[in-house]
Amino acid sequence: MTVKRRNHGRNKKGRGHVKRVRCVSTGKAIPKDKAIKRFQVRNIVDASSMRDIREASVYENYTMPKLYIKQYYCVEAAVHQRIVRVRSVQGRRIRDPPPRRR
Repeated sequence: MTVKRRNHGRNKKGRGHVKRVRCVSTGKAIPKDKAIKRFQVRNIVDASSMRDIREASVYENYTMPKLYIKQYYCVEAAVHQRIVRVRSVQGRRIRDPPPRRR
């Protein structure tokens, strides 16, 4: 039978079973190794409120804490929201990770 991907879309390799996680978008339960993982870092307050807090604060160099969220997406939701893109047959053979962006 023809195989689309070398790892069958998973990162399991020898583990019999992997726990499931919930997709952020659809709520679907998917295996943790198959899920598309994204780490979202953002400020707790928005920019306009941040300015007001900074002006009212006693401390000059106070850094506001950030919100760190690890998000899991199922394949369908990640493709639909363009978090990952569909690649050609030759593109799927490229196994090195994409360049990081900020």
